[in-house]
Amino acid sequence: MILRKITLYLFFSVLVTSSGHLQAQNKQKKPNIIFMLSDDHAYQAISAYGTGLNETPNIDRLADEGAIFTRATVTNSICAPSRAVILTGKHSFINGKVDNIQPFDWDQDNFAKLLQQAGYNTAMIGKIHLDGLPQGFDFSMVLPGQGNYYNPDFIVNGEMKRFEGYVTDITTEYALKWLEEERDPEKPFMLIYNQKAPHRNWQPAPEYLTLYDDVTFPMPSNFYDDYSNRGRAAKEQEMQIDGHADWGIDFKLKEDPDGKPTLMLNYLKRFNEQQLKDWDAAYEPKNKAFLEAKLEGKELAEWKYNTYIKDYLRTIKSVDDGVGELLDYLEENGLAENTIVIYSSDQGFYLGEHGWFDKRFMYEESFRTPLLMRFPKEIKPNTEISKLVQNLDFAPTLLDYAGVEVPSEMQGESFRNLANGSSQEWRDAAYYTYYEYPAVHMVKRHYGISTERYKLMHFYYDIDEWEMYDLEKDPQEMNNVYNDPEYKKVRADMHVRLKEVRAQYGDSEEMDEKYIQTFNSYMDSRK
Repeated sequence: MILRKITLYLFFSVLVTSSGHLQAQNKQKKPNIIFMLSDDHAYQAISAYGTGLNETPNIDRLADEGAIFTRATVTNSICAPSRAVILTGKHSFINGKVDNIQPFDWDQDNFAKLLQQAGYNTAMIGKIHLDGLPQGFDFSMVLPGQGNYYNPDFIVNGEMKRFEGYVTDITTEYALKWLEEERDPEKPFMLIYNQKAPHRNWQPAPEYLTLYDDVTFPMPSNFYDDYSNRGRAAKEQEMQIDGHADWGIDFKLKEDPDGKPTLMLNYLKRFNEQQLKDWDAAYEPKNKAFLEAKLEGKELAEWKYNTYIKDYLRTIKSVDDGVGELLDYLEENGLAENTIVIYSSDQGFYLGEHGWFDKRFMYEESFRTPLLMRFPKEIKPNTEISKLVQNLDFAPTLLDYAGVEVPSEMQGESFRNLANGSSQEWRDAAYYTYYEYPAVHMVKRHYGISTERYKLMHFYYDIDEWEMYDLEKDPQEMNNVYNDPEYKKVRADMHVRLKEVRAQYGDSEEMDEKYIQTFNSYMDSRK
Protein backbone atom coordinates (compact mmCIF):
# COMPACT_ATOMS: atom_id res chain seq x y z
CA MET A 1 0.00 0.00 0.00
CA ILE A 2 2.82 2.40 0.99
CA LEU A 3 4.74 1.48 -2.17
CA ARG A 4 1.64 2.17 -4.28
CA LYS A 5 1.23 5.64 -2.69
CA ILE A 6 4.89 6.45 -3.38
CA THR A 7 4.51 5.32 -6.98
CA LEU A 8 1.38 7.43 -7.46
CA TYR A 9 3.10 10.42 -5.82
CA LEU A 10 6.07 10.12 -8.14
CA PHE A 11 3.76 9.72 -11.17
CA PHE A 12 1.78 12.86 -10.38
CA SER A 13 4.96 14.77 -9.53
CA VAL A 14 6.36 13.94 -12.96
CA LEU A 15 3.01 14.81 -14.55
CA VAL A 16 2.83 18.19 -12.80
CA THR A 17 6.48 18.93 -13.60
CA SER A 18 5.99 17.98 -17.24
CA SER A 19 2.84 20.09 -17.39
CA GLY A 20 4.77 23.03 -15.96
CA HIS A 21 7.49 22.62 -18.57
CA LEU A 22 4.89 22.47 -21.34
CA GLN A 23 3.18 25.60 -20.03
CA ALA A 24 6.53 27.38 -19.93
CA GLN A 25 7.29 26.27 -23.48
CA ASN A 26 3.88 27.40 -24.69
CA LYS A 27 4.38 30.73 -22.97
CA GLN A 28 7.69 31.18 -24.74
CA LYS A 29 6.07 30.34 -28.07
CA LYS A 30 3.82 33.39 -27.98
CA PRO A 31 4.79 35.39 -31.04
CA ASN A 32 6.76 38.57 -30.78
CA ILE A 33 5.21 41.58 -32.51
CA ILE A 34 6.74 44.55 -34.32
CA PHE A 35 4.09 46.99 -35.51
CA MET A 36 5.58 49.56 -37.90
CA LEU A 37 3.47 52.64 -38.60
CA SER A 38 4.56 55.54 -40.77
CA ASP A 39 2.70 58.82 -41.19
CA ASP A 40 0.97 59.62 -44.49
CA HIS A 41 2.75 56.87 -46.45
CA ALA A 42 0.72 56.38 -49.61
CA TYR A 43 0.47 52.84 -50.96
CA GLN A 44 1.44 54.34 -54.33
CA ALA A 45 4.88 55.03 -52.86
CA ILE A 46 5.64 51.40 -52.00
CA SER A 47 7.12 49.50 -54.92
CA ALA A 48 5.44 46.22 -53.91
CA TYR A 49 2.14 47.80 -55.03
CA GLY A 50 3.49 48.03 -58.56
CA THR A 51 3.03 51.72 -59.33
CA GLY A 52 6.64 52.17 -60.44
CA LEU A 53 7.00 55.48 -58.64
CA ASN A 54 9.92 54.58 -56.34
CA GLU A 55 11.77 51.62 -54.86
CA THR A 56 11.25 50.37 -51.29
CA PRO A 57 13.17 47.07 -51.25
CA ASN A 58 13.06 46.57 -47.48
CA ILE A 59 9.33 47.17 -47.07
CA ASP A 60 8.83 44.94 -50.12
CA ARG A 61 10.52 42.09 -48.24
CA LEU A 62 7.39 41.79 -46.11
CA ALA A 63 5.30 41.18 -49.22
CA ASP A 64 7.84 38.79 -50.73
CA GLU A 65 8.10 36.80 -47.51
CA GLY A 66 4.52 37.27 -46.31
CA ALA A 67 1.32 39.05 -47.34
CA ILE A 68 0.34 42.26 -49.09
CA PHE A 69 -3.17 43.67 -48.60
CA THR A 70 -4.41 45.50 -51.70
CA ARG A 71 -7.63 47.01 -50.28
CA ALA A 72 -6.67 47.84 -46.71
CA THR A 73 -8.50 51.01 -45.63
CA VAL A 74 -8.90 53.40 -42.71
CA THR A 75 -11.98 54.48 -40.79
CA ASN A 76 -11.03 58.18 -40.53
CA SER A 77 -8.23 59.52 -42.73
CA ILE A 78 -6.44 61.88 -40.39
CA CYS A 79 -3.45 61.24 -38.11
CA ALA A 80 -4.51 61.24 -34.46
CA PRO A 81 -7.96 59.69 -34.93
CA SER A 82 -6.48 56.90 -37.05
CA ARG A 83 -3.94 56.09 -34.36
CA ALA A 84 -6.67 56.04 -31.72
CA VAL A 85 -8.64 53.57 -33.84
CA ILE A 86 -5.55 51.37 -34.25
CA LEU A 87 -4.90 51.26 -30.50
CA THR A 88 -8.48 50.77 -29.32
CA GLY A 89 -10.08 48.76 -32.13
CA LYS A 90 -13.03 51.17 -31.95
CA HIS A 91 -14.39 53.75 -34.39
CA SER A 92 -13.64 57.41 -33.73
CA PHE A 93 -17.16 58.17 -32.54
CA ILE A 94 -16.82 55.39 -29.95
CA ASN A 95 -13.24 55.96 -28.69
CA GLY A 96 -13.83 59.72 -28.59
CA LYS A 97 -10.90 60.86 -30.74
CA VAL A 98 -12.73 62.16 -33.80
CA ASP A 99 -10.26 64.86 -34.87
CA ASN A 100 -6.74 66.16 -34.30
CA ILE A 101 -7.97 68.79 -31.84
CA GLN A 102 -9.86 67.15 -28.97
CA PRO A 103 -7.98 65.09 -26.32
CA PHE A 104 -7.57 61.31 -26.35
CA ASP A 105 -8.62 59.23 -23.34
CA TRP A 106 -5.68 56.93 -22.52
CA ASP A 107 -7.66 55.35 -19.66
CA GLN A 108 -9.68 53.20 -22.07
CA ASP A 109 -8.41 49.77 -23.08
CA ASN A 110 -5.92 49.44 -25.90
CA PHE A 111 -4.21 46.37 -27.33
CA ALA A 112 -0.83 47.29 -25.78
CA LYS A 113 -2.35 47.34 -22.29
CA LEU A 114 -3.91 43.93 -22.84
CA LEU A 115 -0.69 42.44 -24.20
CA GLN A 116 1.25 43.93 -21.28
CA GLN A 117 -1.22 42.37 -18.84
CA ALA A 118 -0.76 39.04 -20.63
CA GLY A 119 2.99 39.08 -20.01
CA TYR A 120 4.35 40.92 -23.02
CA ASN A 121 7.23 43.36 -22.70
CA THR A 122 5.92 46.45 -24.54
CA ALA A 123 7.47 49.58 -26.03
CA MET A 124 6.43 52.47 -28.24
CA ILE A 125 9.10 54.50 -30.04
CA GLY A 126 8.42 57.33 -32.49
CA LYS A 127 5.35 59.38 -33.35
CA ILE A 128 1.95 58.79 -31.77
CA HIS A 129 0.34 62.27 -32.04
CA LEU A 130 -1.95 61.58 -29.08
CA ASP A 131 -1.61 63.90 -26.10
CA GLY A 132 -0.88 62.47 -22.68
CA LEU A 133 1.54 59.83 -21.43
CA PRO A 134 1.06 56.58 -23.41
CA GLN A 135 -0.50 53.77 -21.35
CA GLY A 136 0.26 50.10 -21.91
CA PHE A 137 4.01 50.43 -22.43
CA ASP A 138 6.96 49.45 -20.27
CA PHE A 139 8.98 51.96 -22.28
CA SER A 140 7.82 54.91 -24.36
CA MET A 141 9.83 57.43 -26.36
CA VAL A 142 7.45 59.53 -28.39
CA LEU A 143 7.50 62.79 -30.31
CA PRO A 144 5.47 65.66 -28.86
CA GLY A 145 2.72 66.41 -31.37
CA GLN A 146 4.01 66.40 -34.93
CA GLY A 147 7.64 66.45 -33.85
CA ASN A 148 10.56 67.78 -35.89
CA TYR A 149 12.65 66.17 -38.61
CA TYR A 150 15.94 67.66 -37.43
CA ASN A 151 17.22 67.54 -33.83
CA PRO A 152 13.84 66.46 -32.48
CA ASP A 153 12.54 66.44 -28.93
CA PHE A 154 11.23 63.13 -27.59
CA ILE A 155 9.20 62.45 -24.45
CA VAL A 156 11.05 59.53 -22.86
CA ASN A 157 8.86 57.86 -20.23
CA GLY A 158 7.31 61.26 -19.56
CA GLU A 159 10.53 63.34 -19.62
CA MET A 160 11.28 65.71 -22.52
CA LYS A 161 14.74 65.30 -24.08
CA ARG A 162 16.43 66.80 -27.16
CA PHE A 163 18.24 64.45 -29.57
CA GLU A 164 20.80 65.54 -32.14
CA GLY A 165 20.30 64.11 -35.60
CA TYR A 166 17.58 63.09 -38.06
CA VAL A 167 14.29 61.89 -36.63
CA THR A 168 13.89 58.74 -38.76
CA ASP A 169 17.40 57.57 -37.90
CA ILE A 170 16.95 58.34 -34.21
CA THR A 171 13.65 56.44 -34.06
CA THR A 172 15.30 53.41 -35.67
CA GLU A 173 18.40 53.64 -33.46
CA TYR A 174 16.41 53.59 -30.24
CA ALA A 175 14.04 50.87 -31.45
CA LEU A 176 17.09 48.67 -32.06
CA LYS A 177 18.58 49.71 -28.72
CA TRP A 178 15.42 48.65 -26.90
CA LEU A 179 15.35 45.30 -28.72
CA GLU A 180 19.04 44.65 -28.08
CA GLU A 181 19.61 46.04 -24.59
CA GLU A 182 16.43 46.93 -22.73
CA ARG A 183 13.69 44.37 -23.37
CA ASP A 184 13.26 41.36 -21.12
CA PRO A 185 14.52 38.35 -23.13
CA GLU A 186 12.43 36.01 -20.99
CA LYS A 187 9.19 37.61 -22.24
CA PRO A 188 7.58 37.91 -25.67
CA PHE A 189 7.84 41.50 -26.88
CA MET A 190 5.61 43.95 -28.66
CA LEU A 191 7.29 47.00 -30.21
CA ILE A 192 5.35 49.82 -31.84
CA TYR A 193 7.82 51.55 -34.17
CA ASN A 194 6.28 54.76 -35.52
CA GLN A 195 8.00 57.03 -38.02
CA LYS A 196 7.19 60.72 -38.46
CA ALA A 197 7.99 60.52 -42.17
CA PRO A 198 6.68 61.07 -44.73
CA HIS A 199 4.46 63.66 -43.02
CA ARG A 200 4.48 67.25 -44.25
CA ASN A 201 6.83 69.19 -44.60
CA TRP A 202 8.93 66.36 -46.01
CA GLN A 203 12.45 67.28 -44.87
CA PRO A 204 14.89 64.64 -46.19
CA ALA A 205 17.87 63.21 -44.34
CA PRO A 206 21.27 64.80 -45.14
CA GLU A 207 22.36 61.85 -47.28
CA TYR A 208 19.23 62.06 -49.47
CA LEU A 209 18.92 65.82 -50.03
CA THR A 210 19.74 65.50 -53.74
CA LEU A 211 18.15 62.10 -54.41
CA TYR A 212 15.99 62.27 -57.59
CA ASP A 213 17.54 65.59 -58.67
CA ASP A 214 18.15 64.00 -62.07
CA VAL A 215 14.57 62.65 -62.38
CA THR A 216 11.43 64.32 -63.75
CA PHE A 217 8.36 62.53 -62.45
CA PRO A 218 5.33 62.39 -64.75
CA MET A 219 2.24 63.97 -63.25
CA PRO A 220 -0.81 61.80 -62.53
CA SER A 221 -3.27 61.69 -65.43
CA ASN A 222 -5.93 63.52 -63.39
CA PHE A 223 -3.62 66.18 -61.91
CA TYR A 224 -5.61 68.89 -63.75
CA ASP A 225 -8.94 67.59 -62.48
CA ASP A 226 -11.62 70.32 -62.74
CA TYR A 227 -13.97 68.42 -60.37
CA SER A 228 -16.85 68.48 -62.85
CA ASN A 229 -19.65 66.00 -62.15
CA ARG A 230 -18.83 66.10 -58.46
CA GLY A 231 -20.16 68.19 -55.63
CA ARG A 232 -18.95 71.16 -53.65
CA ALA A 233 -16.67 69.13 -51.39
CA ALA A 234 -14.19 68.27 -54.14
CA LYS A 235 -14.36 71.80 -55.54
CA GLU A 236 -14.00 73.71 -52.25
CA GLN A 237 -11.10 71.85 -50.62
CA GLU A 238 -7.81 73.67 -49.99
CA MET A 239 -5.22 70.99 -50.74
CA GLN A 240 -4.14 71.62 -54.31
CA ILE A 241 -0.41 71.39 -55.00
CA ASP A 242 -0.74 74.17 -57.55
CA GLY A 243 -2.72 76.66 -55.53
CA HIS A 244 -2.66 75.84 -51.81
CA ALA A 245 0.82 74.48 -51.09
CA ASP A 246 3.17 76.88 -49.29
CA TRP A 247 6.31 78.40 -50.84
CA GLY A 248 8.34 77.81 -47.69
CA ILE A 249 6.86 74.82 -45.86
CA ASP A 250 6.23 72.75 -48.98
CA PHE A 251 8.67 74.01 -51.61
CA LYS A 252 11.61 74.87 -49.29
CA LEU A 253 12.10 78.46 -50.49
CA LYS A 254 13.57 80.89 -47.95
CA GLU A 255 11.99 83.76 -49.89
CA ASP A 256 8.87 83.53 -52.05
CA PRO A 257 8.81 84.84 -55.67
CA ASP A 258 7.90 88.29 -54.33
CA GLY A 259 11.00 88.38 -52.13
CA LYS A 260 9.14 87.88 -48.84
CA PRO A 261 10.66 85.56 -46.17
CA THR A 262 8.87 82.25 -45.72
CA LEU A 263 8.11 79.91 -42.82
CA MET A 264 10.97 77.64 -43.92
CA LEU A 265 13.27 79.96 -41.99
CA ASN A 266 11.59 78.87 -38.73
CA TYR A 267 12.41 75.22 -39.41
CA LEU A 268 16.03 75.97 -40.29
CA LYS A 269 16.57 77.48 -36.83
CA ARG A 270 16.69 73.92 -35.44
CA PHE A 271 19.54 72.88 -37.71
CA ASN A 272 23.11 72.71 -36.50
CA GLU A 273 25.91 74.29 -38.51
CA GLN A 274 26.75 71.21 -40.59
CA GLN A 275 23.09 70.34 -41.23
CA LEU A 276 22.41 73.87 -42.45
CA LYS A 277 25.49 73.81 -44.67
CA ASP A 278 24.39 70.53 -46.28
CA TRP A 279 20.82 71.80 -46.70
CA ASP A 280 21.85 75.06 -48.35
CA ALA A 281 24.26 73.25 -50.68
CA ALA A 282 21.40 71.04 -51.87
CA TYR A 283 18.51 73.52 -52.07
CA GLU A 284 19.86 76.99 -52.71
CA PRO A 285 21.09 76.33 -56.30
CA LYS A 286 17.75 74.70 -57.19
CA ASN A 287 15.72 77.48 -55.61
CA LYS A 288 17.80 80.20 -57.25
CA ALA A 289 17.33 78.58 -60.68
CA PHE A 290 13.57 78.40 -60.08
CA LEU A 291 13.23 82.03 -59.04
CA GLU A 292 15.25 83.19 -62.03
CA ALA A 293 13.15 81.10 -64.44
CA LYS A 294 9.89 82.91 -63.48
CA LEU A 295 7.77 79.90 -64.49
CA GLU A 296 4.05 80.26 -65.16
CA GLY A 297 1.06 78.07 -66.00
CA LYS A 298 1.65 74.38 -66.50
CA GLU A 299 5.43 74.76 -66.27
CA LEU A 300 5.00 76.20 -62.78
CA ALA A 301 2.55 73.44 -61.85
CA GLU A 302 5.01 70.80 -63.04
CA TRP A 303 7.81 72.38 -60.99
CA LYS A 304 5.62 72.41 -57.89
CA TYR A 305 4.58 68.80 -58.35
CA ASN A 306 8.14 67.57 -58.86
CA THR A 307 9.49 69.60 -55.94
CA TYR A 308 6.79 68.13 -53.70
CA ILE A 309 7.03 64.51 -54.83
CA LYS A 310 10.83 64.40 -54.69
CA ASP A 311 10.98 65.59 -51.09
CA TYR A 312 8.16 63.22 -50.14
CA LEU A 313 9.95 60.25 -51.69
CA ARG A 314 13.31 61.26 -50.21
CA THR A 315 11.89 60.97 -46.70
CA ILE A 316 10.52 57.52 -47.55
CA LYS A 317 14.00 56.35 -48.51
CA SER A 318 15.07 56.78 -44.88
CA VAL A 319 11.94 54.99 -43.67
CA ASP A 320 12.73 52.03 -45.91
CA ASP A 321 16.31 51.97 -44.63
CA GLY A 322 15.00 51.74 -41.06
CA VAL A 323 12.67 48.87 -41.90
CA GLY A 324 15.65 47.02 -43.37
CA GLU A 325 17.67 47.52 -40.19
CA LEU A 326 14.93 46.06 -37.99
CA LEU A 327 14.35 43.10 -40.32
CA ASP A 328 18.09 42.43 -40.39
CA TYR A 329 18.19 42.50 -36.59
CA LEU A 330 15.46 39.86 -36.40
CA GLU A 331 17.29 37.63 -38.88
CA GLU A 332 20.67 38.00 -37.21
CA ASN A 333 19.27 37.20 -33.76
CA GLY A 334 17.13 34.21 -34.68
CA LEU A 335 13.88 36.07 -34.05
CA ALA A 336 12.38 36.26 -37.54
CA GLU A 337 10.50 32.94 -37.46
CA ASN A 338 8.47 33.78 -34.36
CA THR A 339 7.96 37.52 -34.89
CA ILE A 340 4.92 39.07 -36.54
CA VAL A 341 6.00 42.15 -38.49
CA ILE A 342 3.38 44.56 -39.80
CA TYR A 343 4.05 47.66 -41.89
CA SER A 344 1.28 50.19 -42.42
CA SER A 345 0.47 53.91 -42.38
CA ASP A 346 -2.07 55.91 -40.40
CA GLN A 347 -3.77 56.62 -43.75
CA GLY A 348 -3.07 57.05 -47.41
CA PHE A 349 -2.06 60.26 -49.16
CA TYR A 350 -2.56 62.11 -52.44
CA LEU A 351 0.53 62.20 -54.62
CA GLY A 352 -0.91 64.62 -57.14
CA GLU A 353 -4.09 62.66 -57.91
CA HIS A 354 -6.89 65.22 -58.46
CA GLY A 355 -4.10 67.80 -58.16
CA TRP A 356 -3.92 67.23 -54.40
CA PHE A 357 -1.58 66.58 -51.50
CA ASP A 358 -2.79 65.59 -48.00
CA LYS A 359 -5.59 63.10 -47.18
CA ARG A 360 -8.99 63.39 -45.32
CA PHE A 361 -11.33 62.45 -48.18
CA MET A 362 -12.86 59.01 -48.60
CA TYR A 363 -11.62 58.94 -52.19
CA GLU A 364 -9.34 55.97 -52.72
CA GLU A 365 -5.86 57.48 -52.36
CA SER A 366 -6.43 58.56 -48.76
CA PHE A 367 -9.04 55.94 -47.83
CA ARG A 368 -6.67 53.12 -48.75
CA THR A 369 -3.54 52.51 -46.72
CA PRO A 370 -0.56 50.23 -47.25
CA LEU A 371 -0.52 47.00 -45.28
CA LEU A 372 2.19 44.36 -45.51
CA MET A 373 2.70 41.55 -43.02
CA ARG A 374 5.15 38.73 -42.35
CA PHE A 375 4.82 35.79 -39.96
CA PRO A 376 6.70 32.77 -41.33
CA LYS A 377 4.95 30.31 -39.01
CA GLU A 378 1.55 31.00 -40.58
CA ILE A 379 1.73 33.25 -43.65
CA LYS A 380 2.97 31.92 -46.97
CA PRO A 381 5.32 34.07 -49.06
CA ASN A 382 3.76 36.24 -51.79
CA THR A 383 0.25 36.04 -50.32
CA GLU A 384 -2.11 38.68 -51.76
CA ILE A 385 -5.29 39.68 -49.93
CA SER A 386 -7.94 41.92 -51.50
CA LYS A 387 -10.52 41.94 -48.69
CA LEU A 388 -11.64 45.19 -47.02
CA VAL A 389 -9.42 45.01 -43.97
CA GLN A 390 -9.36 48.22 -41.90
CA ASN A 391 -7.14 49.82 -39.28
CA LEU A 392 -10.03 48.96 -36.94
CA ASP A 393 -8.85 45.34 -37.20
CA PHE A 394 -5.26 45.65 -36.00
CA ALA A 395 -6.05 45.44 -32.27
CA PRO A 396 -8.18 42.28 -32.39
CA THR A 397 -5.78 40.65 -34.85
CA LEU A 398 -2.73 41.14 -32.64
CA LEU A 399 -4.64 40.00 -29.55
CA ASP A 400 -5.75 36.90 -31.48
CA TYR A 401 -2.17 35.99 -32.35
CA ALA A 402 -1.12 36.49 -28.72
CA GLY A 403 -3.92 34.30 -27.42
CA VAL A 404 -5.51 37.18 -25.53
CA GLU A 405 -9.28 37.48 -25.34
CA VAL A 406 -10.62 40.33 -27.47
CA PRO A 407 -12.84 42.69 -25.43
CA SER A 408 -16.43 42.80 -26.61
CA GLU A 409 -16.32 46.58 -27.08
CA MET A 410 -13.67 46.28 -29.81
CA GLN A 411 -15.42 46.69 -33.15
CA GLY A 412 -12.79 45.28 -35.48
CA GLU A 413 -12.23 41.70 -36.51
CA SER A 414 -9.13 39.52 -36.52
CA PHE A 415 -7.80 38.98 -40.03
CA ARG A 416 -5.53 36.15 -38.93
CA ASN A 417 -7.44 33.54 -40.92
CA LEU A 418 -7.36 35.73 -44.02
CA ALA A 419 -3.61 36.02 -43.69
CA ASN A 420 -3.01 32.31 -43.22
CA GLY A 421 -5.47 31.38 -45.98
CA SER A 422 -7.77 29.25 -43.79
CA SER A 423 -10.84 31.41 -44.49
CA GLN A 424 -12.12 33.93 -47.02
CA GLU A 425 -15.13 35.07 -44.98
CA TRP A 426 -14.98 38.80 -44.38
CA ARG A 427 -17.02 41.99 -44.24
CA ASP A 428 -18.65 43.13 -47.47
CA ALA A 429 -18.52 46.86 -46.66
CA ALA A 430 -16.06 49.19 -44.92
CA TYR A 431 -17.39 52.19 -42.99
CA TYR A 432 -15.75 55.63 -42.94
CA THR A 433 -16.22 58.95 -41.09
CA TYR A 434 -14.48 62.33 -41.27
CA TYR A 435 -15.21 65.25 -38.93
CA GLU A 436 -12.48 67.91 -38.90
CA TYR A 437 -14.20 70.81 -40.66
CA PRO A 438 -13.96 73.77 -40.82
CA ALA A 439 -10.20 73.36 -40.45
CA VAL A 440 -6.95 73.23 -42.39
CA HIS A 441 -7.47 72.01 -46.00
CA MET A 442 -11.25 72.56 -45.64
CA VAL A 443 -12.38 69.01 -46.45
CA LYS A 444 -16.05 68.84 -45.58
CA ARG A 445 -17.47 66.41 -43.03
CA HIS A 446 -18.66 63.16 -44.52
CA TYR A 447 -19.31 59.50 -43.93
CA GLY A 448 -19.81 56.55 -46.23
CA ILE A 449 -19.32 52.90 -47.09
CA SER A 450 -17.27 51.08 -49.66
CA THR A 451 -17.87 47.61 -51.02
CA GLU A 452 -15.43 45.89 -53.33
CA ARG A 453 -17.01 47.66 -56.32
CA TYR A 454 -19.06 50.65 -55.15
CA LYS A 455 -18.64 53.59 -52.82
CA LEU A 456 -21.36 55.81 -51.33
CA MET A 457 -20.55 59.05 -49.48
CA HIS A 458 -22.66 61.68 -47.74
CA PHE A 459 -21.22 65.20 -47.28
CA TYR A 460 -23.07 67.11 -44.57
CA TYR A 461 -22.92 69.93 -41.98
CA ASP A 462 -22.90 72.99 -44.25
CA ILE A 463 -24.06 71.03 -47.32
CA ASP A 464 -26.22 67.96 -47.99
CA GLU A 465 -24.75 66.12 -50.98
CA TRP A 466 -24.34 62.49 -51.95
CA GLU A 467 -21.73 60.91 -54.20
CA MET A 468 -21.44 57.35 -55.50
CA TYR A 469 -18.70 55.73 -57.58
CA ASP A 470 -18.33 52.56 -59.60
CA LEU A 471 -14.75 51.64 -58.73
CA GLU A 472 -14.60 48.93 -61.39
CA LYS A 473 -15.42 51.30 -64.25
CA ASP A 474 -14.05 54.47 -62.66
CA PRO A 475 -11.12 53.64 -60.34
CA GLN A 476 -9.97 57.28 -60.32
CA GLU A 477 -13.40 58.42 -59.05
CA MET A 478 -13.92 61.08 -61.66
CA ASN A 479 -17.61 60.38 -62.36
CA ASN A 480 -20.26 60.64 -59.63
CA VAL A 481 -23.04 58.22 -60.64
CA TYR A 482 -25.36 58.94 -57.71
CA ASN A 483 -28.05 60.45 -59.96
CA ASP A 484 -27.40 58.18 -62.94
CA PRO A 485 -30.63 56.22 -63.73
CA GLU A 486 -28.58 53.14 -64.65
CA TYR A 487 -27.40 52.93 -61.02
CA LYS A 488 -30.81 53.40 -59.40
CA LYS A 489 -30.94 49.88 -57.91
CA VAL A 490 -27.29 49.98 -56.83
CA ARG A 491 -27.91 53.30 -55.12
CA ALA A 492 -30.92 51.92 -53.23
CA ASP A 493 -28.95 48.84 -52.16
CA MET A 494 -26.02 50.96 -51.00
CA HIS A 495 -28.31 53.16 -48.91
CA VAL A 496 -29.74 50.09 -47.21
CA ARG A 497 -26.27 48.72 -46.55
CA LEU A 498 -25.08 52.09 -45.21
CA LYS A 499 -27.99 52.23 -42.78
CA GLU A 500 -27.22 48.70 -41.59
CA VAL A 501 -23.52 49.38 -41.12
CA ARG A 502 -24.13 52.62 -39.22
CA ALA A 503 -26.47 50.78 -36.87
CA GLN A 504 -23.97 47.92 -36.50
CA TYR A 505 -21.22 50.25 -35.30
CA GLY A 506 -23.47 52.54 -33.28
CA ASP A 507 -23.28 55.62 -35.48
CA SER A 508 -26.19 57.91 -36.36
CA GLU A 509 -27.20 61.48 -37.15
CA GLU A 510 -27.59 61.98 -33.40
CA MET A 511 -23.93 61.00 -32.98
CA ASP A 512 -22.96 63.54 -35.65
CA GLU A 513 -24.87 66.24 -33.80
CA LYS A 514 -23.31 65.17 -30.50
CA TYR A 515 -19.84 65.60 -31.99
CA ILE A 516 -20.72 69.08 -33.28
CA GLN A 517 -21.89 70.15 -29.82
CA THR A 518 -18.83 68.62 -28.13
CA PHE A 519 -16.50 70.26 -30.63
CA ASN A 520 -18.09 73.68 -30.17
CA SER A 521 -17.97 73.38 -26.37
CA TYR A 522 -14.34 72.32 -26.45
CA MET A 523 -13.34 75.18 -28.75
CA ASP A 524 -15.23 77.67 -26.53
CA SER A 525 -13.31 76.37 -23.49
CA ARG A 526 -10.00 77.12 -25.20
CA LYS A 527 -10.80 80.78 -25.92
